[in-house]
Amino acid sequence: MPTQLDGSEEAIDAEFVRRLAFRYAIQNALKYGKAKPGPVINKLLGENPHLRAYAREIANIVAQVVAEVNKMSVDELKQVAENLRISEEERREAEEKRLPPLPNVDRWGYVKTRFAPNPDFLIHLGNARAAILSYEYARMYGGKFVLRFEDTDPRIKRPLPEAYEMIREDLRWLGIKWDEEYIQSQRMEIYYDVAKKLLEVGGAYVDLCPPDKFRELRNRGVACPHRDEPPEVQLDRFEKMLSGEYGEGQAVLRIKTDLNHPDPAVRDWVAFRIIDTSRNPHPIVGDKYIVWPTYNFAAAVDDHLMGITHILRGREHAVNTVKQLFLYKHLGWEYPEVVHFGRVNLEGFILSKSKIKQLLKKYPERFLGIDDIRFGTLSALRRRGILPETVRQLIMELGVKHTDATLSWDNVAALNRKVADSLCRRVFVVLNPVRVVLEGLDLPINVKLRYHPTRSELGYREYVLTKPIVYIQRSDVELLKSNKVLRLMEFANVEYVEEHDGEVVARVRGFDVREAKKLGLQIVQWVPMEHSIKVDIYRAQGLKLHRYTGLAESAIRELVGEVVQMVRIGFGRIDKVLKSKVVVMFAHE
Repeated sequence: MPTQLDGSEEAIDAEFVRRLAFRYAIQNALKYGKAKPGPVINKLLGENPHLRAYAREIANIVAQVVAEVNKMSVDELKQVAENLRISEEERREAEEKRLPPLPNVDRWGYVKTRFAPNPDFLIHLGNARAAILSYEYARMYGGKFVLRFEDTDPRIKRPLPEAYEMIREDLRWLGIKWDEEYIQSQRMEIYYDVAKKLLEVGGAYVDLCPPDKFRELRNRGVACPHRDEPPEVQLDRFEKMLSGEYGEGQAVLRIKTDLNHPDPAVRDWVAFRIIDTSRNPHPIVGDKYIVWPTYNFAAAVDDHLMGITHILRGREHAVNTVKQLFLYKHLGWEYPEVVHFGRVNLEGFILSKSKIKQLLKKYPERFLGIDDIRFGTLSALRRRGILPETVRQLIMELGVKHTDATLSWDNVAALNRKVADSLCRRVFVVLNPVRVVLEGLDLPINVKLRYHPTRSELGYREYVLTKPIVYIQRSDVELLKSNKVLRLMEFANVEYVEEHDGEVVARVRGFDVREAKKLGLQIVQWVPMEHSIKVDIYRAQGLKLHRYTGLAESAIRELVGEVVQMVRIGFGRIDKVLKSKVVVMFAHE
């Protein structure tokens, strides 16, 4: 008997885990020079979610395997890869997907990256690019990865209380683990201290000009009248901002830049503004603060204080790099390395947070909630049945390319199908069901159905049939009529007798799959009447949502939250189980 992870007959055996870990470790070593336990564990659990209950034991096995693999020479690795049939194409593909080196790592002596979402909504596929690449680079160099919530705009981009945890959950789903976490709204005093330092060294000033007046001066490259007043005056005005002596729009703190800069947006940009939090309370700190840092100020300060060495973000942030460099120069700080990449779009999906929020606000009754499967957010893709490894592979393939990329849903579906095929359980669902009475069936009869044709560890379901009645799809009834005989998958070969009043009668010819293969019988899914439950399948096409109804085998009740393959229909995720039916979100065929 193989070694069990927990001593039970039903547990996954350690040798199975070791074989998988060994293969993944060889691939990881060929890709990076040395294998690392983290990526091996992530891949193993990502492709085998049923093993997550044994994470601690698996980590020990992986550590032993990685140590063994790292003793091998390059030639030995290649020989083992050949023996394992890790093809040259696989090795070349892995090499192509390897991330290019980060710039100037030696200058810093370490690598520390960050992912800094605004919790005003859920993160989408474009955000996932920054998260995954930042995380992978930190692991690639043995560095650290920071999660930072940038929530300092309680008026325009008001944070959603539930978004903080939903973003964390999205990252966990992707297999991302962060070493440090910060919430900017809890760091306000730090930002005030840095602002005062800037005022003291003459790198900032408090502007009392009306916004229209400042804009007119800025566009002409002319200084605001308050720009060159002494630091003590500026500090006094900033204290008045903090104490509430100015209202919204009456005073802002600006960073001194180049008034002749070709981009007017760079000229003396706003670092702090007043927000009336009695009318716009922050979900975490309420109305405690009224002077709030802008994105560029808080992000720039935190990147320095947190020791961030490399920033990976979309190229639309290039102008922010220019702005923040002025702040760093005033304070004598060294700016992190920046890697800008292009935008990523998902064909046929809405990724824009503002557009999604507008739709939800205007047509709440038309959508299935904040994670409706027609959106391009990670939670929506997860709800739809896209697997985390699929997202990761998509992002790793895009890498840090500077050009924009548009992903077609067909390509996403093809990759997800490839990933899911070996991971997901198969279940029987019939659409447009027709009742079939089976003649010649000795009852009661026990039927044992595998969840996967080759993955025995995924288990099986077992039904006792006491009635000779099953359901098949109307299209398969027509197939039965024309072919005369077909096979009910993993059960019986049946022959058409007659159809009367919408009910089909078929005769059981036998149970031998070899006969079915010999006769070339069509194999169809089926559902036993006494072990069936109604099913609603939601399928998204653009902004349209279609609902299909049918029957599913009752075991589907136990698979809530899982991505499954509905045999001959497609992949989907079991969304929820209600009293009288199961709801499934359709992913793709």
